Amino acid sequence: MTLQKNMRLEMTVEDFGAQGEGICRHDGMAVFVPRALPGERILAQIVKVEKRHAFARVVEVLEASPARVEPPCPYYVQCGGCVCQHMDYPSQLRFKQKQVEGVMRHIAGLDIEVQETIGMEEPWHYRNKTALPVAGNIEKPLIGYYAQRSHRVVEIDKCLIAREQSDTANSVVRAWMQECKISPYCEETHKGLIRHVMTRVNRKGESMVVLVINGDALPKWQTLLKKLQEALPGLISLCISVNKARGNVILGRSYDVLWGKDRLPDVLCGHEFQLSPLSFFQVNPVQTEKLYGTALKFAGLEGNELVADVYCGAGTISLMLARHARHVVGIEIVPQAIADAKENARRNGVENAEFRVGAAEDVLPKLVEDGLRPDVIVIDPPRKGCEESVLRPLPRQNPSAWCM
Repeated sequence: MTLQKNMRLEMTVEDFGAQGEGICRHDGMAVFVPRALPGERILAQIVKVEKRHAFARVVEVLEASPARVEPPCPYYVQCGGCVCQHMDYPSQLRFKQKQVEGVMRHIAGLDIEVQETIGMEEPWHYRNKTALPVAGNIEKPLIGYYAQRSHRVVEIDKCLIAREQSDTANSVVRAWMQECKISPYCEETHKGLIRHVMTRVNRKGESMVVLVINGDALPKWQTLLKKLQEALPGLISLCISVNKARGNVILGRSYDVLWGKDRLPDVLCGHEFQLSPLSFFQVNPVQTEKLYGTALKFAGLEGNELVADVYCGAGTISLMLARHARHVVGIEIVPQAIADAKENARRNGVENAEFRVGAAEDVLPKLVEDGLRPDVIVIDPPRKGCEESVLRPLPRQNPSAWCM
């Protein structure tokens, strides 16, 4: 029986997909069903059929998995920000473990045992940064997350994974836009001013608010500042970043401080960091410290090693490694992040770390040609992964450890 849109079928969920969706099969064709768990028997409705696979939605769970729970977030069914709230936390951790195993097997061609995922004691309200798209119209601006597989904005008042200050800032900006008749951005027409609202919140509760705008200036920003100051006692800055380009890139190439400081201080692994709006910084500080501690353990540093930290960002990993190594070289393409990394090293009294600005695929091969022979290589790439030109010269250096 050929699958067709709107067809309803009873199906058994066989496994997890890459995004946490359930995988069913119909006459050999994979059917991806969001919010369905392995082992469940479901009534599914086909929503889209492609050449080699199809997508469906859960109409009814006929036989539920023991791992199924009621999602605590009221927006979960619509919002595309989270994909695992319908499963208990131990199952979420197992899913992430299986996800890594699948990537290693199907992409890297390596059949290896992946260790259990290290979880959090309290896996809520951890995000120190949010960047929410803005939509709607002048009468009713919307600030929220995109619905799954779309750019339709689902308005969010309170996000269970974000810090409370981010929710407050978004609420203030929404009310200010409505009151002052400030237009939200429209992707289809490329018109409207406010594209995204980004917030950073440090461990002390201090916050930085950044508005990404499709224009050169932010009107009535003094009114917005007053409202933010009243609602956010820890506000340290209000910034704008101009982005007039079409596409999915959130921030522009630079930013301007309308009021306050140009950096937000934060602490990670015992070091203080100064973060600009453009700096990369891990969004979950509790788990980041566990992650970096695990990487340090794997690196096995004894104090005499030369370490290459590729895609070093603001130098968070570099500075931690520098405590245990002879010298660290960090490489990052974003000039502002390198400026932050150098300042962070100076501020923390770290003298055995240096930072080079440029694309890793350009800078690293040149350093290797010039004689760089790292004992340990740490790679924390962006989502697109490492360029082949980054990876190819490194095995020839025979490093004692890779931490990726």
